[in-house]
Amino acid sequence: MYPKLYLAIDNCFASKRWTEPAEWADVIRDLGLSYVECSADTECDPLYMGDAYLKRWVQKVRAAQEHTGVHPANLYSGHGTYATLGLAHTDPEVRSRFLHDWLEKMVDTAVAVDAGLGFFCHAFSDSVLQDPQRYASFYEQLLDDLGALAAYGKQRGAKPIGLEQMYSPHQVPWTIDGAEELVREIYRRAGAPMYLTVDVGHQTGQRKFLRPNHEEILQILARHDQGDFQPNLWLGPNSALELMEQTDRSIEDRAAAIEAEMDRYPYLFAQYEDGDPYAWLRRLAGYSPIIHLQQTDGATSGHWPFTAEKNQAGCIHAPDVLKSIAECYRTPQADGMPPFVDKIYLTLEIFTGTSAINRNQLHLLKESIAYWRQYIPEDGLSLDKLL
Repeated sequence: MYPKLYLAIDNCFASKRWTEPAEWADVIRDLGLSYVECSADTECDPLYMGDAYLKRWVQKVRAAQEHTGVHPANLYSGHGTYATLGLAHTDPEVRSRFLHDWLEKMVDTAVAVDAGLGFFCHAFSDSVLQDPQRYASFYEQLLDDLGALAAYGKQRGAKPIGLEQMYSPHQVPWTIDGAEELVREIYRRAGAPMYLTVDVGHQTGQRKFLRPNHEEILQILARHDQGDFQPNLWLGPNSALELMEQTDRSIEDRAAAIEAEMDRYPYLFAQYEDGDPYAWLRRLAGYSPIIHLQQTDGATSGHWPFTAEKNQAGCIHAPDVLKSIAECYRTPQADGMPPFVDKIYLTLEIFTGTSAINRNQLHLLKESIAYWRQYIPEDGLSLDKLL
């Protein structure tokens, strides 16, 4: 069975501009959309706003929906929490506060406005990444906390909750296999699904972290011994770089030692296909109730609009997105995974620069929506009818 698709927009574009629900709902209605993803940065962050304000915010959202017909499809975390260690903090009290005072509060707020929830608010510090045993411990704790959140959402009757995929080792999940493993393991532990948000611009970092093979390591060492600084060199752990510096040993000896050291840190390396947005969709779109849309050239996650100029330079094309989602739904589900979602909100996540002129930004958003409306002319249609 194919999912129903909806075109939505994250109101991050309205941050520090159109901040009241009545304001951003009016703008979104005038842009021609009926579904919004409410960013915590646009004045609904539990830690910044507090309980009393959030209760008033819920009432304002309901009133704005009644007035404009703009529905809050999902709530989403923003830059404020993204910039922290958050749920993977080295201090357990901070982790607890993020789980109970931020994430659970966001679940409650989402339930109050009949919306789903997506988020990303954790990162592993470098000290954790450099210690395999410590990394394993922190990863296990993260799984436990995400499982607790999934169970809490189920108990509260929440719509799907999803964790966004990222593109570097300190922010899991950042590989396709790792994302599937995370979803499967949380479902096993919690008996409730923790879905994903696939962002089609979050495949721009993985290929910086490919594991070099033996011949490549020999070349790296030869260049190093000649005094050649190699930008963007990736050998994984710092200990592998230290082995590279042991020039009193032969190149072959150092290469073998570096490979053995890299074996201890598999979580620091990606596969080539992890840098392909369509590979992510073909494998995991069925577990992604939210798919973030941004135009990108594949080199940077710039959250570009879908204008004619950017579409020519970019690698994200609507027909390919829809075909890749369909391929996922035509593929048998892997063992131990939660059910495929039956609704997907294709959500424009287009950032507004601090100095951007409002009139210009709205024009870019209109052009982006017009582009996607060629392929999703009506919300709620089954994917097979759109292909």
